[in-house]
Amino acid sequence: MKIRDAACCADERVVRAAAAEDCEESRLALSRRAVLGVSAGLFSWACTPGWARASAEATNDPRFLVVVLRGGMDGLSTVVPHGDKAYRSLRGDLAIPRNKTIKLDNFFGLHPSLKNFGKLYKKGDASVVHATCVPLRNRSHFDTQDNLENGHPGATTGYATGWLNRLLSALPSGSPIVTHGGIQIGEAPLILRGPAPVLGWSPERYSHLENPLLYMVRTLYKANDTQMYNFLEAGLKADKLAEGKGSKDKNISDLRKGFRGAARLLRASNGPRIAALSVDGWDTHTDQGVIGGQFANLLTELDQGIEDFRKATGPTWKKTVMVLVTEFGRTARTNGDDGTDHGVGTVALLAGGAVKGGKVVSDWPGLAPSQLYDGSDLKATTDLRSVFKGVLADHLGVPGSILDTSVFPESGGVKQLNGLISASSGDGLQIAESSGRPVSLTSMAPIARYRRGEPVSGAGPRVL
Repeated sequence: MKIRDAACCADERVVRAAAAEDCEESRLALSRRAVLGVSAGLFSWACTPGWARASAEATNDPRFLVVVLRGGMDGLSTVVPHGDKAYRSLRGDLAIPRNKTIKLDNFFGLHPSLKNFGKLYKKGDASVVHATCVPLRNRSHFDTQDNLENGHPGATTGYATGWLNRLLSALPSGSPIVTHGGIQIGEAPLILRGPAPVLGWSPERYSHLENPLLYMVRTLYKANDTQMYNFLEAGLKADKLAEGKGSKDKNISDLRKGFRGAARLLRASNGPRIAALSVDGWDTHTDQGVIGGQFANLLTELDQGIEDFRKATGPTWKKTVMVLVTEFGRTARTNGDDGTDHGVGTVALLAGGAVKGGKVVSDWPGLAPSQLYDGSDLKATTDLRSVFKGVLADHLGVPGSILDTSVFPESGGVKQLNGLISASSGDGLQIAESSGRPVSLTSMAPIARYRRGEPVSGAGPRVL
């Protein structure tokens, strides 16, 4: 992705910085666009994405979506270990009876709110990794979310890049993933921050402007501000792609709009191949009842979003993997307020036509008092990086040499989790062991250099 004309950007230094961080300076540079309020999904970069006009169906390239469930999702209520004798006594009133769950196997059952995910599991398009967590285990939302997204062994400061952006940076320039790039849905997360160009789409940041006012705005900018006119037109076209022709998205939540938009963008033949979506609200300290409680409602909404994504991907579903992860779990015991507090071990959910589903992958640690982490939490026995490595290696064809160094630094001892992807699904691309590009892991973030008045290097997004 290259900038064809430097004049396409209001301030090239700001744009390049914004490629790595959703910053105040970039918002200031784009303030004219924000004031217009012309579209629900204008891109957060000041330059037009090269695939903004794409509308064709998908090619055979694999697609990958990471969904970050922010707040610490309760893994013991999401995928219930009713086969563990200590489960009911630990959970008390929050324990979900075996006959209320969706059966996964003889040991685990799915929360009853995850009906669509359960159907995917039984079809072989979904699986679960239980007792997993990020390397850092201090129960701080800020630290562990950063750890999940920066991909480092445990340190939480000094890293300006996310592992998904480093993947884009390390892969050979001619690979389909790099050519088509990645996209963030909603606010810019750390996971996609870095030197590789990424795009952003928000399902509900602006209100739509209808004709004749839209016509007048277009005419005004076309005559007086060509640069802004180009931004506007590209944003409207990309927004139309994300929203879908003839879609009925108006009366659904932003979460479901985000899943649908991600699917439509990934489905486009010239659209992105990887995406990241953030979902808030999982810090359930109270009202975590099985039926009608806060947690049950969150899972119902998430389940609907997963089904929306499946439907909207169309034929691309068979080449798609979606991984839903959270920064940590919840305490094994309840807190007395019908909820749980910050814990450690939790679950990761996988869905997609390329998933080798119908199984729960777990080195189960047990819930007896002596088996709990710090006497209070589910012990994590699987490093979340091994889940990502397994997907990236078998679905995207990324070699271990790149995964162990550039994508997840100092992780040679963390082996990829095999068997997560169907054998026939990883043939979209294969990357040679020696083809990776060197990646700077600890350099100052571009926006930080901009604030210091230093040059900001790196290519911006491609424009047509």
